[in-house]
Amino acid sequence: MADKKTIFVAFAIEDERQRDFLKGQSLHPRAPYEFIDMSVKEPYDKDWKDRVRTRIKRSDGIIVLVSENSLTSSGQKWEIGCAQEEGKPIRGIYAYKTDRTSIAGFTTYPWNDKNITDFIDGL
Repeated sequence: MADKKTIFVAFAIEDERQRDFLKGQSLHPRAPYEFIDMSVKEPYDKDWKDRVRTRIKRSDGIIVLVSENSLTSSGQKWEIGCAQEEGKPIRGIYAYKTDRTSIAGFTTYPWNDKNITDFIDGL
């Protein structure tokens, strides 16, 4: 089996349940990756930002769960900007079947095993 990949997950706190579903996929025995997120419900202070940047630097890639909640999530916006500054590969995944919100700077794909696995395998 290949080395385990580390994937940072950026999401709006309102989409926490979708994040849980995504993390559940990594528990499958064949999944050669682990998901990391730095979700908080408090304000985003410098200490949080430093910890997030460290985690993003250690990650092989970033999955962004995209929804209409993404448009107002300051934490998720900061995580995406940080990932872009660090030059990390980013894959947007639509958090919901009926929500096709877009975020500038990367392409977003429908949520399915192939779109997630192809991104991770390509890292």
